[in-house]
Amino acid sequence: MPTVTPLLLAVRTLTYGLLLSLLAGCAGEANDLALGTLERDRIILRATASEIIVDQPRQEGRPVKRGDLLVQLDDRNQRAVVARAQAEVARAAARMEELRNGARKEDIAAASARASGAQATLVEAEANYQRARRLLAQNLAAQATVDTALATRDAAEASLESAREELLRLTNGTRPEQLEQGRAELEATRAQLALEQRHLEELSVTATRDALLDSLPWNVGERVPQGSTLAIMLADSRPFARVYVPEIHRAHLRVGMEVPVHVDGIDGALTGQLRWVATDPAFTPYYALNASDRSRLVYMAEFDLLDGDGLPTGVPVQVDLGHD
Repeated sequence: MPTVTPLLLAVRTLTYGLLLSLLAGCAGEANDLALGTLERDRIILRATASEIIVDQPRQEGRPVKRGDLLVQLDDRNQRAVVARAQAEVARAAARMEELRNGARKEDIAAASARASGAQATLVEAEANYQRARRLLAQNLAAQATVDTALATRDAAEASLESAREELLRLTNGTRPEQLEQGRAELEATRAQLALEQRHLEELSVTATRDALLDSLPWNVGERVPQGSTLAIMLADSRPFARVYVPEIHRAHLRVGMEVPVHVDGIDGALTGQLRWVATDPAFTPYYALNASDRSRLVYMAEFDLLDGDGLPTGVPVQVDLGHD
């Protein structure tokens, strides 16, 4: 067995020390990096009704402007619903106009004529009744004749009262309560029409902002369930880096802080500004881990790239959290 001299032992000790320092430095550098990818805000447009797709005029991967038609659903059923709502509005408006104008002159004249006729009938019935009473007093008529004449007179009085009430209703005009009811009915039908027209508009799915059309999950001719995704857009704006921050740096992160961001294929560092960081770790909860295991936890965070316009989505990035 070779003899270890004091000089050789000193050299070995120094070498081991340098190696451990180098490894510790590499581990520290790794812990200072948050890895992830470039992302953009995703806008998801969903179906508001279960209908068949009849048109998709835009292609995936192409930029779109706000208001561009992306997906057209079959709207024939909803158009029929809108037409019915329009008819209800027209009916309620006509009813309101009728209440506002009151009775027509022709209706008032007819009611007046009925009242006059009822008055004449009552006069005749009263005369017949009085005649029957006199004949009964002279034993020239039976009691039944008097009873019939009395019933006829009472019926004539009731008819005259009814005719006069009808004439009074027409000449007094519409009551305020009836006008309020008619106005409320008209407003209700107009609100329903606006709602149905909105549902009709939603069958034409349009871009809600300038963006890149990323995906159209359904094809023309397919019936989509209500609530299903019809189009996915990526916001046409600067990207952000979605990365996983090592646990050791979580306590030092503050919204608004700026750090260097390295993008694969881009020389130099870009500036990233923290806009959001998760409060919970992405993996096992910290309270279930010991001290050494907690060092392997990561937290999702998002850094806006202040000068990253035009960079593609999905490119790997590294955020330097050890930069002073």
